[in-house]
Amino acid sequence: MSGPGPSGPPPTPGPIRKWWLGARPRTLPAAVVPVVVGTAAAHAHHVVHVVWVVVSNGTAPVAVAVPRSGPRIDSWWCALGALVVALAIQVGTNYANDYSDGIRGTDDARVGPVRLTATGLASPSAVKRAAFASFGVAALVGLGLAWATSWWILLVGAACLLAGWFYTGGPRPYGYAGLGELFVFVFFGLVATVGTFYVQTLELDVWQVWVAAVLVGLLATALLLANNLRDIATDIDSGKRTLAVRVGRRAGGWCYVACVTLPFFATLAWGVLAVTCTIRTAWPVLLFLPLLAAPLAVPPARLALGDAEGRALLPVLAATGRLQLAFGALLAVALWATLPASVLLTFPPGAAAG
Repeated sequence: MSGPGPSGPPPTPGPIRKWWLGARPRTLPAAVVPVVVGTAAAHAHHVVHVVWVVVSNGTAPVAVAVPRSGPRIDSWWCALGALVVALAIQVGTNYANDYSDGIRGTDDARVGPVRLTATGLASPSAVKRAAFASFGVAALVGLGLAWATSWWILLVGAACLLAGWFYTGGPRPYGYAGLGELFVFVFFGLVATVGTFYVQTLELDVWQVWVAAVLVGLLATALLLANNLRDIATDIDSGKRTLAVRVGRRAGGWCYVACVTLPFFATLAWGVLAVTCTIRTAWPVLLFLPLLAAPLAVPPARLALGDAEGRALLPVLAATGRLQLAFGALLAVALWATLPASVLLTFPPGAAAG
């Protein structure tokens, strides 16, 4: 828990609020955004696609909206299930991190949000049970999704749960070896976004969803970097070799800036290619929508590139969460509106393009 401020120590949180704070709500956008983006893409992919039909020789092609063939899942309950799984894994990972760091003594000199184990607000065993309970919820709901879609989803889910526990748990936690950012990019970017799309469509070969997953993963990685930049000094003291510790404060700040700016450059390129008809999509101008979130990246990027350390970097985490939510919402709208037209031209036999 943070030390005394100008007006004395902060009040001790109540029995419910302490668990809410221990769940680290500022990190939850990392779970929500990939599900929202994957669901938007799945809905657009389900409902309609655009086929350019030539009705007779010499007639200009006409765009016709028709139902998409192929497997269809009851998408809304699957979307809700994917959201529950993602949130439960995120919360479980946060509690597992609280437990493992607490018993190792990593959080003894904490500068970030409250930790339950290190501050004595909850016993280590209680925090461990909370982590396993969250993982259990994710496993049960994931079992239902696997039953409705494909059983190989269970292997992906098991990998997610193991990644959540061994981030800081076990004899050789990968978070202590500087691999946390890589795993966050993979699991809260690629796996969560494409997995959400898959359980609603049973398809994996829609390239736009993979591009969106990369953008989501970069911002999720930025969220972890914001946390690790703040904790460089205490992580060095405790032997936790995060990426920020390995590369140093200055280079770590540039890594953060890369993660929050690359999604905007990629979005700009995607929109330009669509507008110039290099790639086919409906309403291509809407692909520029996520650029509206760019101003939210400026304040945390300035802090990350400055000389601020420790507690002075606390605003970066909250600002990154807001950026991730805004960018994700706008990207979801863009995918919802543009994805249906990313299909091949269809011409009747004997007809030619006008």
